[in-house]
Amino acid sequence: MYQPNGTADYGQDLAPEDAALLSDGGADRAQAIFALRPEHVATPLHRLAGLARTLGIADLHVKDEGARLGLGSFKALGGAYAVQLLVLEEAERRLGHPVAPEALGTPALREIAGSMTFACATDGNHGRSVAQGAQLCGAQAAIFVHSGVSDARVEAIARFGARMIRVSGSYDASVEEAARVAEAEGWTVVSDTSWPGYERIPGLVMQGYTVMVREALKALPAPPTHVFLQAGVGGFAAAVAGHMRVVLGAKMPMVIVVEPERAACLHASAVAGTPVRVAEAEPTVMAMLECYEPSRVAWRILSRLADGFLTLAEETSPAAMRRLARPEPGDPAVVAGESGGTGLAGLIRALEDPGLRSRLALGAGARVLVINTEGATDPALYERLVGLRPDQVAA
Repeated sequence: MYQPNGTADYGQDLAPEDAALLSDGGADRAQAIFALRPEHVATPLHRLAGLARTLGIADLHVKDEGARLGLGSFKALGGAYAVQLLVLEEAERRLGHPVAPEALGTPALREIAGSMTFACATDGNHGRSVAQGAQLCGAQAAIFVHSGVSDARVEAIARFGARMIRVSGSYDASVEEAARVAEAEGWTVVSDTSWPGYERIPGLVMQGYTVMVREALKALPAPPTHVFLQAGVGGFAAAVAGHMRVVLGAKMPMVIVVEPERAACLHASAVAGTPVRVAEAEPTVMAMLECYEPSRVAWRILSRLADGFLTLAEETSPAAMRRLARPEPGDPAVVAGESGGTGLAGLIRALEDPGLRSRLALGAGARVLVINTEGATDPALYERLVGLRPDQVAA
């Protein structure tokens, strides 16, 4: 189901605080932090010329986050970055003078970080990033996971030394429990979703994502005309759209936000014209997108910049995963997780509907960017959905 953006805010420019957050200056700050990590390299941008021809568009590129910083997801750029910034800020508060990013990891800062605990709720990927950031700094991490998070994803987070806390119910229930326990314990919540009175730290998480957007724009031969962005609470989609707006201005592409039908809180918000919480439904295969209420910061941005909101049936994401794993002749194979391929699934869904294809101007001149937000973060599930192991695809 497609919903054009008819909210009162649509077409307005970014709020000043959001423009500053997602500016080139914000991306510079994030880049400086990541430059301290020797494993940090730009992820690949793949051109799928064969698939573009098959789909009847001019060009198609996929930014592949499947190997980002060893975590297999774009979220490696968010939580870890926010944790490191918060440690620097606490060090400056305690020491009474500015502290350069290069001081991260020194004995003095590790001692300060050791007294700090960072908490978050996660479907898997954000929690890994927060846990990794805490480990890098010498801090503690408490990660809350809901009942739908697989044991494989829990184990992947626990490897970073995080304390794992299971919560009955959905992702949204785990967000509420993390906030409650953190307040009682004096921990710092590093969430990738925001709510009234809690916006700054989710904003820092989004600022980390601008590194990925900068890499993509630098590698593209020309700005895209369309970008299909998957969404859970909307932070990823808002960060991409917001940074593109700041950098590209009038050349900004059409932005289509894509969600699973079973957890389409942004689509429902677009229909209502205001952020709404949708009823919890049967779990979706697009597990990283199973969120029932949008981030307030993300909605503020997407209500101004997104051109439309598209929901997807369950079978569309695995079909896109298989299409990327078994590419058109001449195209590279891409390992995309069940939420990673959702942007491509949205593009294919739009192209299959003649009316929607025309409405979105997805003609022979369209240059489309999609982002594979995760690799095979649950290898066993990937093999069940695709029929190949991840290493067989890479081969």
